[in-house]
Amino acid sequence: MKVFRLDDLEAERAANDGAYLQFLRERNMSVGLYALDAGSHDSQNPHSQDEVYFVVSGRASVSVGLETTEVARGSVVYVPAGVSHKFHHISEDLRVLVVFSPPEG
Repeated sequence: MKVFRLDDLEAERAANDGAYLQFLRERNMSVGLYALDAGSHDSQNPHSQDEVYFVVSGRASVSVGLETTEVARGSVVYVPAGVSHKFHHISEDLRVLVVFSPPEG
């Protein structure tokens, strides 16, 4: 069993000065914590893996392909591989768990 605590992951991510921290990598998936502060810019590009975002905290809009919606704590968003996507209009610090399948990179 592997158990992770969000506060510990956030501290590790912040200590490494990055917006993304991959904290689990297995044969068929990887999981990370993505952080974007209010007013910041999401510069990610399409990935070659399917993704699921689970919003842990914060508030923003997300565009996936041609669709846009508001997300907040508890929102779950699926992004198919190769599809353009971005978080924007980030009004509250955003913390998102990201699941990639197959594993990222």
